[in-house]
Amino acid sequence: MKSAYIKELYKDIFISYYKPSLEEHITKMMELDAFLPYSSTYFCVTNTQELSFEYISKNMHACLGLDHEELKTKGMRYFWSRMHPEDIEIWLKAMNHLMDFTLSEIPEEQRNRMSYTWNYRIKNADGVYVNVVQNTTPLEFDTAMKPIIGLAHYTVLHADIAMKLPITATAKYLNAQNVYETKYYNNFSQGLLSDGISNRERDIIRLLVLNHSSKAIAQKLSISPNTVDTHRRNILKKLNIASTGELIGMLKAGKMPL
Repeated sequence: MKSAYIKELYKDIFISYYKPSLEEHITKMMELDAFLPYSSTYFCVTNTQELSFEYISKNMHACLGLDHEELKTKGMRYFWSRMHPEDIEIWLKAMNHLMDFTLSEIPEEQRNRMSYTWNYRIKNADGVYVNVVQNTTPLEFDTAMKPIIGLAHYTVLHADIAMKLPITATAKYLNAQNVYETKYYNNFSQGLLSDGISNRERDIIRLLVLNHSSKAIAQKLSISPNTVDTHRRNILKKLNIASTGELIGMLKAGKMPL
């Protein structure tokens, strides 16, 4: 897929209208990086406005073997050019869903305590595709409280580990007890469950995966608990599954796409 196409879709997802200050964040990252040991994880300060890496930790070369300066100079478009072709479209879809969810479901005052995780495959310096799990925490926002600058942690898995992992996306909120609550989870690898499942039923399934009761789902979706229960029965019938527990177990195990 051409990088120009990816750039346009990505910038459309993250479009914002504020010029943030990065100096303080980068200074802190440089100070931290000097003390971190080499490992299978590296971090970057990402700028979704400029499509750039404002800072890249020393572990990047150890993890991927890529040239540090080349990655910083060429930015995100160079990084995308190394992404597995089969993962790009799915990854863009995941990014779009995460942003839509954040702007529609997460109150502005909570967004600075959100954390997002997704995965994909990247070609390392040896030409081998390795699995990368990326976790990004927003550092700065535009005037509409849309994330602009992020601290991204990349965990690179060995090439022998399940080369085609399901691509999933997760959004978590750090609550008052400093415990992360999962607010969103989706498996994007094979599209949505079934052409026969309605959008409302998909909403209910995603909330069931997060262990919400019928009453809680009804409140979130502004419908009655009886309507939720009717949808739950219809979902099980359409998918020929005996129980909600069986459905959730299959989804979490990646045996069925959400």
